[in-house]
Amino acid sequence: MTRRFLGSQPFKGRGALSNPPVRFESTAVEKIDDGWLREEEEGTASLPQTVLPDAARSVITTNSSPDVGFDQSINPYRGCSHGCVYCFARPTHAYLGLSPGLDFETKLFYKDNAVELLRAELSKRNYQCKTIALGINTDGWQPLERQMQVTRSILTVLTECRHPLTIVTKSALLVRDLDLLQELARDHLVSVMVSVTTLDNDIKRTLEPRTASPQARLKVIEQLAAAGVPVGVLVAPVIPALTDHEMERILESAKSAGASSAGYTLLRLPHEVKDLFREWLAEHYPDRAQHVMSLINQSRGGKDYQSEFGTRMVGTGVFAQLLRKRFEVAKRKFGLDDAGQRHELRTDLFRPPGIDGPQMTLGF
Repeated sequence: MTRRFLGSQPFKGRGALSNPPVRFESTAVEKIDDGWLREEEEGTASLPQTVLPDAARSVITTNSSPDVGFDQSINPYRGCSHGCVYCFARPTHAYLGLSPGLDFETKLFYKDNAVELLRAELSKRNYQCKTIALGINTDGWQPLERQMQVTRSILTVLTECRHPLTIVTKSALLVRDLDLLQELARDHLVSVMVSVTTLDNDIKRTLEPRTASPQARLKVIEQLAAAGVPVGVLVAPVIPALTDHEMERILESAKSAGASSAGYTLLRLPHEVKDLFREWLAEHYPDRAQHVMSLINQSRGGKDYQSEFGTRMVGTGVFAQLLRKRFEVAKRKFGLDDAGQRHELRTDLFRPPGIDGPQMTLGF
């Protein structure tokens, strides 16, 4: 059940300030001051986290969007305690009857049967090996992974099967799995993109409160590159009038750390995310909130968000065009390849679970 919070307020270690109603519900709760509610009764000092198993029927999700660059993905978790207020995956919590706000950060689900499902799906006679993106809707190496190790178990199966995969993460926990990543990298079966939104710790603290620090993420890039694992930087999301001025500095810092490729996305505000982000702006950056949203609207056809393929990742209009040009110039200046090249991985080495060699079993 969705937690009911009246109004909005900052919580330590949380990105969202409220729990907006689920968009599929017909009722909502509204805050009204009748003079009886005392301020100390209004808020909660901290929010407990609940973790429940997610009994999934399948673990590999297929995708037909031309914008994301992959056909298959695996999401070990639902919800994410990283708490990034801008997270485009927040609206998916509504399908569980939960709020995309604080519920998304505190009501987490893990796929306890992920390994069994993955082995079964990879063993199907008609399975076609295509690169799998590991941890897309939510970060596979979020804090919960340290305890549950669902992502580690999935990565182990993919390594055994010599299956190609790509990774996007904001977490320093990724280096825990360097042994598996090195093994995959030797056969050109993996590439990693480390997402760096800002190099400013003050912005990061409220924007994405439980992610690794910017310096820690650059260290991850350095460690992966030193271990021979292909790694790039994803400047995402770029937030107009708040983080866009850092683009060139992020690319330069990532290149110095060992990144070989780069990509970026413009801030996306689908469904409830637009309201959560507006709340966050009003609380933490009231002096520039109107300007930030004005630039976003200018880059989204006068709206908070465009969902059309081809534009939703980079936007339209003068500001979006300028951002694209800046990125291309900086990418060339620092000698970074296009992020799309990270998907050029081998598929010919794949072997289904239980097969010792590259050949498949005969069916009779």
